Amino acid sequence: MLPYITVLLLCQLAGEVLVRLSGLPLPGPVVGMVILFIGLVIRGRVPDGLENVTRNIFANFPLLFVPASVGVMVHFKVIAAEALPIAAGVLVSTVLTLVVSGRLMQFLMRRKGEDHT
Repeated sequence: MLPYITVLLLCQLAGEVLVRLSGLPLPGPVVGMVILFIGLVIRGRVPDGLENVTRNIFANFPLLFVPASVGVMVHFKVIAAEALPIAAGVLVSTVLTLVVSGRLMQFLMRRKGEDHT
């Protein structure tokens, strides 16, 4: 189990180093996930040990949101003071995401030869 946790952490570290050295405008853990994905594609399968580790991590995933929730409560006054711009940003980004996702889906289905308009 420990070797596979080490693999996950090393991929994250490699992502962080790559972002810092290259100046990529991406979070290091995201780049690390891409590195892990490429490694798994090259390998052709997910090792059983890695699958077990990730299953255990996902089983405890809600616990990982506790620090973020506490952070929100610590800054509650600031968030309350900026509630309108935050709500507007969430609303606009949600609508924009729905529109772009729908258009992309239509484009991909048309390209595949299916017409579901």
